[in-house]
Amino acid sequence: MTQDSIKRGGFSSSFGVLAATLGSAVGLGNIWKFPYLTGANGGAGFLLIYVLCTLVVGIPVMIAEITMGRAAKANPITALQRLNPGKAPWWLIGVAGMAAAFLILSFYSEVVAWVFAYVIKAIDGSILSSERRVAESAFGALIADPIQSLLWQWFVLAFIGGILLLGVTKGIEGLTKKLMPVLFVLLLLLCAVSLSLEKAADGLAFLLRPDFSKISAGVVLTAMGLAFFKLSLGMGTMMTYGSYFRDDQNIPQTALRVMTADLCVSMLAGIAIFPAVFTFGFEPSAGPALVFMTIPAVFSQIPGGHLLMIVFFVLAAVAATGAMLSLMEVPVVILHERLGMSRPKATLITIACLMLLGSTCALTNSVLSHVRVFGLNLFDLFDFVSSNILLPLGGILLALFAGWVWGTDRFSDAISNKGTLSNAATARVVLFLLRYVSPLLILLVMLKGLKVF
Repeated sequence: MTQDSIKRGGFSSSFGVLAATLGSAVGLGNIWKFPYLTGANGGAGFLLIYVLCTLVVGIPVMIAEITMGRAAKANPITALQRLNPGKAPWWLIGVAGMAAAFLILSFYSEVVAWVFAYVIKAIDGSILSSERRVAESAFGALIADPIQSLLWQWFVLAFIGGILLLGVTKGIEGLTKKLMPVLFVLLLLLCAVSLSLEKAADGLAFLLRPDFSKISAGVVLTAMGLAFFKLSLGMGTMMTYGSYFRDDQNIPQTALRVMTADLCVSMLAGIAIFPAVFTFGFEPSAGPALVFMTIPAVFSQIPGGHLLMIVFFVLAAVAATGAMLSLMEVPVVILHERLGMSRPKATLITIACLMLLGSTCALTNSVLSHVRVFGLNLFDLFDFVSSNILLPLGGILLALFAGWVWGTDRFSDAISNKGTLSNAATARVVLFLLRYVSPLLILLVMLKGLKVF
């Protein structure tokens, strides 16, 4: 089976394109990381810097990835070969992206497993207590139990794989078109309840009050890192999804809509969480401590809190599902198109490989707790290598390829829907940023992650 003989799926509508691409960008970071970083680093001042960084770092690379994917109508490796045949091995960017996707899925699937496990715990009420230590104990028991950790991780991988088995249109697009509206409805419900609480103003002040005294070079670099990582760039997900874009889809417009909607999700999550956190006297935090320990204690003190806690963890599961779909689609489509496997076979092999590799992360807090590589456990090692090396390096190389190698005329033609829609002015701006601005700023983010300075 050759690449050209494979019938490719695709997104069937503009809303489907937006929902799937937004589903890729939205993840657990919108809930447990971005709102806290905003509040801790200057509120509205940090938001302004983040938006500016997104416009000069994230959006240009996102537009480039999607444009290249749509122009080549292929997986990231084949796409880069088609766009630059017989020359320097730029296709290795696609290989690095596939490696990054595997590493990220290995540890992220375990985090998502915790979320799915907590949906059940929320339903049975076992974590509903005003004492934070009850949720802490439940979380500690979950991650220390190798059987539970493995089974929940394998369930998540099988669940995501089952969706991908349905194909691009019925699986990815069909589900995200349903999940993204549900995500916003659940967020708005939680916001309405949170804003009715006694100290809602304190939570909003933490999240939104501008404090420019907190803005420093480190904060700007944090904003730049978020601008890059929040949009799922540098690992081929956007190039893969771009290959499913319709020929009449306005790519720059779609990218800006995704950026805006992704920011709205993050801010709504902050509005849903922090007024409640402040009302009941908890310290604002980020990461697993917020979601798995603080949130259950907060909701236990709100009328109807049991139901609202269920809503919250369902919301987190929805956010995680869209991100997982885009990550797993990268190796699936590469195996499908490069090795000529059927899509079901490629999906099942991907799931099997992830069950093996991911199990090392699932067991990090139990039977493999003693394993260290460069002083890091395997969970943290996979996170470090993918986030601090592979993704920023992929982003830099993709920007350089689009800006300098692919060619101005071909890029302008591809972004302008092959002449049917003129985006020539946008193409000039994007190419300038890809050539001179985005790679340098991503390099700074990479050096910060590697603790060079």
